[in-house]
Amino acid sequence: MIEGLEARYRLTPLELLWGMPLGPDRERPALSGSSSSGSPRAALEEVLVRALARAPCLVSFSGGRDSSLVLALALDVARRHGLPLPIPATNRFPGRPETDESAWQELVVSHLDVQDWIRLEWTDELDVIGPYAQQALRRHGVLAPFNSHFHLPLLRAARGGSMLTGIGGDELFSPVSREAAAAVLTRTRRPRAADLAPLALALAPHPVRTAVIARRRRVFRTFGWLTPTARRRIALAYAGWESQDPWRWDVALRRWWWRSRTLQCNRAGKRALARAENVEVAHPLCEPEVLRAVADAWGASGPPNRRVATEALGGDLLPRSVRERSDKSWFDRVFWTDHARRWAQEWGGEGVDAAMVNVPGLRREWARNPATPFVYTLLQSAWVTSQRSNALELGDQSLGGRGERVESPGTS
Repeated sequence: MIEGLEARYRLTPLELLWGMPLGPDRERPALSGSSSSGSPRAALEEVLVRALARAPCLVSFSGGRDSSLVLALALDVARRHGLPLPIPATNRFPGRPETDESAWQELVVSHLDVQDWIRLEWTDELDVIGPYAQQALRRHGVLAPFNSHFHLPLLRAARGGSMLTGIGGDELFSPVSREAAAAVLTRTRRPRAADLAPLALALAPHPVRTAVIARRRRVFRTFGWLTPTARRRIALAYAGWESQDPWRWDVALRRWWWRSRTLQCNRAGKRALARAENVEVAHPLCEPEVLRAVADAWGASGPPNRRVATEALGGDLLPRSVRERSDKSWFDRVFWTDHARRWAQEWGGEGVDAAMVNVPGLRREWARNPATPFVYTLLQSAWVTSQRSNALELGDQSLGGRGERVESPGTS
């Protein structure tokens, strides 16, 4: 039995092929009206006060810019309002130096004078079909993104309380895809000769933009685990949605990104995981009232750059080096370990559409170490199918369950 996840947020067969949601959530209306909060920072504060009032309030904290910003703001709000202080909670992987953010984490924690910090250490437990992923897959089915189970041990540490994440920061602080056209059309800079082609494409009819984007999106041609038909269908679906991205930053935020399945499936998956652990989860950088406020504040052209946007939202609370960092850690080997490799080697070919999947090509991709993240969701989907088949063979009509219980490690 699949629990907690609304049917409309389950990945479609086409989305499973590359592990990403496509297009709009058609039942989700665009964000209308102006913010009642005033400034973006005031809107963020309202979201944070609600979460902090349900203690314990944990912050999913990686040390990156977005989670650091959320932690800094939450601490500031709690101290000013006399609320229980939020607790950063961090997954660490001592055997994987490419994931190491400890120096950044400790810089932020020291700067913010954090007294309580939950640090959980892992080896292979957070693999795409490791113990935590299996529990999430059995209970909720395949979630988007594939690494949604990463938050499960953190949510368990927050049971009965709330959790804040930094989800949405990359998208909120990024320019629209038609950045050059927006800069010219909003008169934030004078047009140059190089702007003519982007401007023409930005103003072209939707079918023209779709065709151009589909032709330029060459990455789909490298998906050797898919048949040519599947690659074409994904490219056209991707281009059809991407081509609808408005040139105005504020309109794109309200009507395009907010309604995207990428965002809404992510939010729905975290909501399902949190409810199962009796946790209220909030994502301050992509909550509706915050998006309305930033759309009002930055208008058609959007923020000048990420640094300016971060500082306006509360980056003044963080060290300058954190606000300006551009590097990120790499977690592929955390999610693709012996759990995934062994199961892929023993896979019998079930659980995929042979008309859309090139099975030998998929085996070759799964044999890489690590495989591309685009095939992680296919592995999870095939694993769920195998578990369902095993359950039926044993006379158990439901996967049901909640899966084997795995307790979180202690804190330090």
